Amino acid sequence: MTLTSMETRSQMASLVREFVRRDVEPVVAHYENEDIYPQELVDKMAEMGLFGIMIPEEYGGLGLDYTTFALIFEELSKGWMSLTGPLGTHHILAYVIATYGTDEMKRRFLPRMAEGVVRGGLALTEPSGGSDMQNLQTSAVRNGEEYVINGNKMFISNGASGNAFAVLARTDKTAQPPHRGISCFVVEKPAAGFTVAQKLDKLGYRGIDTTELVFDNVRIPTENLVGEVEGQGFSQVMSGLEGGRINVAARAVGVATAAFDAAIKYAQQRESFGQPIAQHQAIQLKLAEMATNIEAARLLTYEAARKKDSGERVDLEAGMAKLFASEMCGEVTMEAMRIHGGYGYIKDYPLERYYRDAPLMIIGEGTNEIQKLIIARRLLRKYQI
Repeated sequence: MTLTSMETRSQMASLVREFVRRDVEPVVAHYENEDIYPQELVDKMAEMGLFGIMIPEEYGGLGLDYTTFALIFEELSKGWMSLTGPLGTHHILAYVIATYGTDEMKRRFLPRMAEGVVRGGLALTEPSGGSDMQNLQTSAVRNGEEYVINGNKMFISNGASGNAFAVLARTDKTAQPPHRGISCFVVEKPAAGFTVAQKLDKLGYRGIDTTELVFDNVRIPTENLVGEVEGQGFSQVMSGLEGGRINVAARAVGVATAAFDAAIKYAQQRESFGQPIAQHQAIQLKLAEMATNIEAARLLTYEAARKKDSGERVDLEAGMAKLFASEMCGEVTMEAMRIHGGYGYIKDYPLERYYRDAPLMIIGEGTNEIQKLIIARRLLRKYQI
């Protein structure tokens, strides 16, 4: 991957920061409170080229690196974390196609994805499966020059608004271990039998649709099998999720930073016992810990991004970044709410939104319990005696 220059990185950060200030902050409360999909904001992100962040320039994308990608996600999340939703899974699909797809598949999908005409998502999780993707039940059976897909997927970001999905399905029920019987397909809308069953009403991450998808005898051409080789889907998607965990860690850093900024400003304005509460030692201790933990999470996140840019395997580093940053975000948003007191609990202030958004990073892109298992297994291999 070509590394992005510092100048370009700075320009992208400034562009996104201005977009958040000008277009997002004035309307976020309306979209969030009413749980309305921010179509106008998403379309503006497409005009800015953000649907092509990681897509190679030869296919019309910006061809930026993961460090810049993480920076963009951090800046967006400072304004409204939900806006990273349409981009996150889109870029995992783009990565899977760009890395493992045939030349024909790349030409067919990547230019339209870079433009934002095709907006991607991941259809991995199932109603009864959760994190246990190796035992998924969705099936894909070859029938001549087509595959027939049957099954249900749950908790799918962009399920209603997206129009192309990386779908994991079992093509070999007898394979051992089970993940060797899983393949990855790109399924586009509209398609007969492919429906959105329900939109899920969530605690946080509002505005962005999270749905159940149903595949009822959905027929797709064999060319939509990623790499045109069965049994590779699990490893293809796991590689893509390394980048997904980096983007979730960056989201957590962004939300925590916004919460800290609100808290330290409020602490200098709010008075009690004749002085700003920022002068009370109890508040100072909270601010010191919050700022230190945010910086530690940021360093972990950008180190994982740097290694991903260098072509190294980063499931260990991405898992650590995602684990630490998301747990940190939950703690910092709670501490920021405590500093605000009762005002942090009401919707007139954005603190309650930061607090509601924080759990997504803890349970999204693989729960933190799963992250700990991934980290431990990689460490045991690394330090094997």
